[in-house]
Amino acid sequence: MQQLGLDTQSFENLRNNECVYVDKTEVIYRMITGGRIYFLSRPRRFGKSLLVSTLEALFKGQKDLFEGLYIYDKWDWE
Repeated sequence: MQQLGLDTQSFENLRNNECVYVDKTEVIYRMITGGRIYFLSRPRRFGKSLLVSTLEALFKGQKDLFEGLYIYDKWDWE
């Protein structure tokens, strides 16, 4: 049974420890390819740090962390 990643702000830790992760990479992909400027204003404890950590892993090219997620076959990992 998968664990809940409560208080985990690191995308890498969530994926490596096989915690439950709701795939938001489709929204992230649309946000990146949309070419607009975004202001991320959300209440405390609503995943801002996890979103930034996910973006960091994506731009660093950590392909193995995204296996099985929406963005895996759509992103240019080169």
